Amino acid sequence: MDNKWATDNLQTIRTLMERTALYRRALAPIMSFAGVVGILAAIAGVLLPVQTESAFIGYWLGVAIVGLVGAFVLVRRQALKSSECFWSPPTRRVATALLPCLTTGLFLAIWFFAVCSKPPVGDPPAGMTEDRQMIICLVAMWAILYGCALHAAGFYTLRGIRLLGWLFVAGGFVILFGMLADQRQDFPVGSWPTTHWIMGGLFGLLQLAYGIYLFFTEQRGNAA
Repeated sequence: MDNKWATDNLQTIRTLMERTALYRRALAPIMSFAGVVGILAAIAGVLLPVQTESAFIGYWLGVAIVGLVGAFVLVRRQALKSSECFWSPPTRRVATALLPCLTTGLFLAIWFFAVCSKPPVGDPPAGMTEDRQMIICLVAMWAILYGCALHAAGFYTLRGIRLLGWLFVAGGFVILFGMLADQRQDFPVGSWPTTHWIMGGLFGLLQLAYGIYLFFTEQRGNAA
């Protein structure tokens, strides 16, 4: 039993290493798509405008669902194009690595949504409200958890995605420190447009930049 388990895992690891180029080609359109969705969502969030705590959480959860569905469609199309099984052992490994952090982010959003949906008691404090501070904290935790998920998946796909994960983690902590500075009126992170632009910058521009990087480096690799 143990020998069979070790053999299966060794075969899975070998397959993952052999499919690095395939994952690179698959990630380029996925990251580019997610980046474009994030940028457009940030612009729409500012123009609509989405300016309440519960609406902000629901809106960006909807954006995340659109991104996940789009990524699923792209991965499935790549698998069909390559005549491979979609839910293969390597794919299950990557999904398993992503799942804990992404699930944590989802349940945090649900908890924050429930808290922010409660009717306010008494007069709100001057400046940034307590619920607005919670939203900034949620955005920071989303970035950190997403970065951790990418870093975990990077052990089964590309080394570069681990660096992208660290950038998300660093961005999350920059947001937290920015919120502290905002309380001293040094950093205007508390405004709703700025909060949407932060989401667009992290989950839009950063992913789009990585997708473009993968696309052009893959093109150079094919040319070589």
